[in-house]
Formats: sequence, structure tokens, C-alpha cells
Amino acid sequence: MNAARPDSEVRAWRPAVAGITEVLHARFTDHAYPVHTHDTWDLMLLDDGMVDFALDRKRHDATDAGRVVLLPPGVPHDGRTVHPRGFRKRVVYLSTAVLPARLAGTAVDGPILGDALLHDRVHRLHAALRHEGDALEAESRLAFVRERLLVHLDAQRVREPGREGDRLAARLRELLDARLGEGLTMDEATAILHAHPTHLIRSFSRSYGLPPHTYLTGRRIDRARRLLLAGGRPADVAAAVGFYDQAHLNRHFTRHLGISPARYAVGGRRR
Repeated sequence: MNAARPDSEVRAWRPAVAGITEVLHARFTDHAYPVHTHDTWDLMLLDDGMVDFALDRKRHDATDAGRVVLLPPGVPHDGRTVHPRGFRKRVVYLSTAVLPARLAGTAVDGPILGDALLHDRVHRLHAALRHEGDALEAESRLAFVRERLLVHLDAQRVREPGREGDRLAARLRELLDARLGEGLTMDEATAILHAHPTHLIRSFSRSYGLPPHTYLTGRRIDRARRLLLAGGRPADVAAAVGFYDQAHLNRHFTRHLGISPARYAVGGRRR
């Protein structure tokens, strides 16, 4: 990869989410990637500008903003700017545990996906990946991204939840309630309940009207409110109810209640 120019912006990190090896947010005004390969799937949102690339020696010209690009593992590709303002992109690198390498051939045939639903799901995944304490939400978002990608790769049919789904939802709710403080990963939930993650999430959402990560956050907020009103310090309360840190508690608490935890606690003491 060429060295980034001074007017380029690059941010990369490794999230604590199984199946995602790296996240990259970048803006380039004049940049060209040489031909290279990855051992991961590269799932890219092109947010601004244009880029063209070659995949397996086939050129894809002037791919524009709003598209989703999926580059499979082990297949040579390059990329370059084709617009004066360059391009801005967000990429998640997915391991072959998320998408099997045997599907690479299908992706080579059609790497540019004009799918608004997929774009929205990947965008929401990136939003969740920005915060370390939102791992369960990110895992849930990733499960639905994977499901949509597999629709394009013609690898599975979606099962709709029924009575079995209602039972799974109830069991998942019990697990979330029991592990409010320490949390629960999707890998743990699917291993315990022996269910596919998207089937599990759909079942829960159908039964309770919201996805598991939203339910868990709401339950944590409820417990935080009680502890704050009992005199708990926001930092201590954040740790006690399972938020990553005080900033994580502040963000969700304020979004839910329109007031910070500290101000909420002060209001409670004044009553």
C-alpha cells in the first residue's frame, strides 16, 4: 500500500467482535493501491467520491458513492482514485468464519452491490463498532449483515421464527436478565441455545418488539437509575450494570432519558 499523503485521513482499529479482524475509515485525495490480496473478505462502503478497481484482472470503473463493495479473500485486486476530490470509505475486514472462502467465486462475478438494505445494515454495524462497550450490538448487526450477504451469494434461505422462535426468545431473555452485569456475546448465546444468530435475533425481536442488544441496554439503564437514586456514583454504577465505562453509560443514559446520569442523580436527591 502506498504511503498516505499528508491530506489523507486514515483510522484503523481491531474491535473486540468475533469475525471482524479490522475496521478502517479512510479518505484519500490521490491514492492508488497496488495489486494485492487479503486473507479476509473486504466489505466496503464508499461514502464519497469515486474509485475504480480491478478484481481478478477484471476492471470495475468509476464505482460511485452509496455502493457496497465486497472483495473476496485470496483474489488479487487494486484500487485508485478517479475523481479530483478523491474518495472516502469505511471497510470491515471479515474472517472466513463469517463468510466461507468457497463463496469467493460468486463474489468475483459481482463485487458491487446496489443494495440499500445491505448498505443500511453495514452503516449501522460501523456505528456500533465505534464504541467498545457495544460489542453485543455490533455482533447482532454483523449477523444481519452476514445474512444479507449470503442472500447475494445464494448460500442460504432465511428461516422465519415460529413457536420454536418464541421459546428461544424467552430463553434468551432469561440469559440476558441473568447476565446483566457481565453481558452475553452472540457466540455464547448461540452455543447455549443451539440456534443460528439471525434466527435467534429475529425470534427475540418478534416476541419482544426489539433486538437483544436494545433490550439489554434498556435493562441496564433501568438498574442504573435505581442505583443512581440510591446514591451511587456514575462511574461505580457504570461498572455495576455492565457498561464499558462512565462515558458509555452517559451516552446511552442521555439518549434514553434526555439527561446525564449525574444530573439525574442530583434531581433524585433534591426530591
